[in-house]
Amino acid sequence: MSAIIEKPEEVHIENVGSYDEQIYASSISTVFPNRWSRFRYAIREPAAEFLGTMIFVIFGTGVNCQVFLSINPNVEAVPRGDFLSLNFGWAAGVALGVWIAGSISGGHLNPAITFTLAVFRGFPWKKVPYYIFAQLLGAFCGAGVVYANNFHAIDIVEGGPGIRTISGSGDLLATYAASFLTPVSCFFSEFLGSAILIIAVLCITDKRNGLPSQGLVPLALFIVILGIGTSLGMNTSYSLNPARDLGPRFFTAAAGYGTAVFTYRNQYWLWCIVLGPVTGMLCGAFVYDALIFEGGESIINKPNTQAIDRYLRNPGQREKLPMGIEGARMNIDNT
Repeated sequence: MSAIIEKPEEVHIENVGSYDEQIYASSISTVFPNRWSRFRYAIREPAAEFLGTMIFVIFGTGVNCQVFLSINPNVEAVPRGDFLSLNFGWAAGVALGVWIAGSISGGHLNPAITFTLAVFRGFPWKKVPYYIFAQLLGAFCGAGVVYANNFHAIDIVEGGPGIRTISGSGDLLATYAASFLTPVSCFFSEFLGSAILIIAVLCITDKRNGLPSQGLVPLALFIVILGIGTSLGMNTSYSLNPARDLGPRFFTAAAGYGTAVFTYRNQYWLWCIVLGPVTGMLCGAFVYDALIFEGGESIINKPNTQAIDRYLRNPGQREKLPMGIEGARMNIDNT
């Protein structure tokens, strides 16, 4: 990136007013007008992931708290919401989070999506660690904001300010499976929902498959999350996102809920909340790319040795290459 380009010595100002100062400022051609702008540019992508994920978690865990805490008659005389409210809140959180971060970082908001895009779409591996860290931090802070907004009601529901339990209020921030589910059923529920989510994400962003305009992508994701929640959300509260669960889980551990948030069901957070979405999205992406996607960036469509040989031996056919081989054209032609 170019350095700051400023030439203030070429401009001389005497007795300037506010309008003249504005003209002077606009006459300075800069890439980074100040130190903060340079720093902001350096952190822009992870900052977008942080902010988008935080807003997403604020909406989602906020609606959880509002719906379930208001059931207690000592908190509200009338319950403030139902299961449909929960799904609308989470869907709105995802849509707004993607709107905030989409044009800057891609709006992943989810470590499983970031990892899957690195495997199947060539997302730079060097960006994966700090994207995931930003997502976890954003979810942690989002949970903290919601807890601060609701801790008085939590005190009433729990029975006092020093009482914190998973069944009382901890499950409003992090996710916990229904008691009737076996471990295999827990894992499968997260696996299935995550596979559907990544298929929808890849379809929505596929230029060869009815790509919506950029402004409609968050709306499309709103519909996807709303659909998953209303049809598959009962069993495990459809986390589908390691950051959405682990950020609030770390917060609840720090807020007095104790180590039980991690030891629940023999490290449920690891084998279900982390491995379920990651494996589900990898499988979902594989299915979508194997059956539908034609772009050369997918590992499914990378040209094999025979295709490259045919390409080199028949230069007259180069304009008729399949889409997967087309991605390798530049490298071959430069050899």
